[in-house]
Amino acid sequence: MTQLSDLVNFCNERSQISRVKDFPGAYNGLQFENSGQVTKIGAAVDSGLIPFQKSIAAGIDFLIVHHGMHWNGVRPAVGVEYQKIKALIEGNLAVYSCHLPLDAHPEIGNSAILATKLGIEACGTFAPYEGVDIGFVGSWQKSRIQLNDALTELFGAKYSRIEFGSDTPEKICVVTGSGASVVDLVKSTGADTLITGELRQQHFNQAQELGLNLYCCGHYATETFGVEALAKEAAAKFNLDFEFISTDCPL
Repeated sequence: MTQLSDLVNFCNERSQISRVKDFPGAYNGLQFENSGQVTKIGAAVDSGLIPFQKSIAAGIDFLIVHHGMHWNGVRPAVGVEYQKIKALIEGNLAVYSCHLPLDAHPEIGNSAILATKLGIEACGTFAPYEGVDIGFVGSWQKSRIQLNDALTELFGAKYSRIEFGSDTPEKICVVTGSGASVVDLVKSTGADTLITGELRQQHFNQAQELGLNLYCCGHYATETFGVEALAKEAAAKFNLDFEFISTDCPL
C-alpha cells in the first residue's frame, strides 16, 4: 500500500508536467483523489465511465489517463457526469491525467516509445508548442516496404497509408494522436515521411503535392504507450500491481 501523495509526486516528476504548457482543459496531474491509499495502478488512454468501471472491477485505485476528465470542459454533475463521479467515489478510484507531457517525453513519451518499437533511431525533435517540441525525428536506413512490415507487426491491418514520398526514406517524423498540425512541418526536418495517429481528408491531396508518405495508425492506438510506461514505472517504484485498461477504441 502506498500513499496517494507519494505516487502523485513521483508521476509529476517523472512525466515532467511542470515544463510543458498544455491545451486548455488538459489539467495535468491529480484530477480526482481517493481515500489517500493506493494498492493497484491502472492505465487507460481515456477517462470516462466505462474505463472507470473497468478499473474499479479490476481492483485499481489509481488510474493514469492521457485524456483527462475535463477535456471537453467542466459540465454539470448530472446524467453521465454524475454517474462518473458516483463511480469514482464509491470505487475509491483516483484519476491522474497526463497529456502533452506524455507525448513529448524523450523516454516514456508516446512518440519516443512508438519510434523505438518500430526501430527508428532518434536524431532530433520538431513541432514546437509553447517552447517544447512534441514531435520526434528519427533515422531510417531501410525501405518503405520494411517500414510497412514494422507497422503491420505493431498495429496489424489497423493503419492507413498514403505513399507519395520516397521508397527509401532516410528520416521519419513521429507525432502520436492527431498529426494534422504538423504535416506542413515534415519537410523542414529533412524527412518526407510522417507516422501519426489520425489526419484529415485534405492531407491526401497535400501528400500528393508535397511528396509525402503519411501513415495513420489510430489516435487511440498510438497513445497507449505513454500512460502504460508511466504506470509500469510507478508500479515498480512502489511495488504495486499494474494493469492496462483497454477500451478497444478503433479511432
